[in-house]
Amino acid sequence: MASTLFKDNFKKTRAKVWNKKSKHVRLHRSFRRSYREDYDRPLEVPGLLHHAMSTFQLLFRNWRIFLPLIILVVVANIILVGLMSEDTFVEFQKSLDETTESLAAGKIGGVAKSSLLLISTVTTGGLSQGMTEVQQVFTILLFLITWLVTIYLVRHLLANHHPKLRDGLYNALSPLISTLAVLLVVLLQCVPILIVIITYAVAVNTEFLATPFYALIYFIFASLLILLSAYLLSGSFLALVAVTAPGLYPMAALHAASDLVAGRRIKLIIRMIYMFVTLAIFWAIIMVPLILLDLWLKSVFSWLVGIPFVSLELQVMTTFSVIYFATYSYLFYRRMLDYDD
Repeated sequence: MASTLFKDNFKKTRAKVWNKKSKHVRLHRSFRRSYREDYDRPLEVPGLLHHAMSTFQLLFRNWRIFLPLIILVVVANIILVGLMSEDTFVEFQKSLDETTESLAAGKIGGVAKSSLLLISTVTTGGLSQGMTEVQQVFTILLFLITWLVTIYLVRHLLANHHPKLRDGLYNALSPLISTLAVLLVVLLQCVPILIVIITYAVAVNTEFLATPFYALIYFIFASLLILLSAYLLSGSFLALVAVTAPGLYPMAALHAASDLVAGRRIKLIIRMIYMFVTLAIFWAIIMVPLILLDLWLKSVFSWLVGIPFVSLELQVMTTFSVIYFATYSYLFYRRMLDYDD
């Protein structure tokens, strides 16, 4: 009697699991050849340039909402995390001056100098040098709050509502725990990349890569792990957008995002690369003249030396980049949903 009851319950559970699996998009099946018509999923959305410019238009058209958000996040970051020290920026400047003394007799152009200062400050982690564990936690929380509030505001703007920043701050943080759960999955999916980083450091220290054959083997190994992480992260990234919907649980968001991105991962990756290129150009257009102005003012007015203008400008641009990133991602997510519908 007990064995019969166990078998019945097992059959019901197995049927329930397969019923859930059958509702998911499965473009490939193990040990079976996949034909192009089986995994090719068309996606007719606006072009890359149109997507990038429409994101800027949405933010600039509603600057009365997003400008206070930028100011609020920057002030919170200054209070909880702090700005990059002006001494750090001065050290970058002195190092650059010493390096360029031997180049063209030290006559490097102002634009080139400011560009190199910007690149060196960002790429060497000048914004985040010396942060404690508490400051890192506050940085992550501020990023998530900015992400959630931005998506809440954009969702209501696209629905022709008239949201206020207060509404976003009060109502957008309800899926914070769900977002943290999805973020944990994202961190687990980054483990293959972490393995590549650790093994590469070990291989360099032990001169393992000095042998061409071993270097080829390691290149194949590292490429497969990076591709695995890229495959997994493409779906989980959209889940960070999907989980902001009211009442959607983390696993449901992961499954929905995986179904949505199936057969479209290359398109998503190309969109993300184009977004980073667009932001890099925007940073250069805004920050290079500001750094030039800062260098000129401090060379004329000595009392301005020590005031962290550049650090504040970098913080504002970083906050704007997070808002642009969230808006860009949500617009693409909505267009994918609308196309499937």
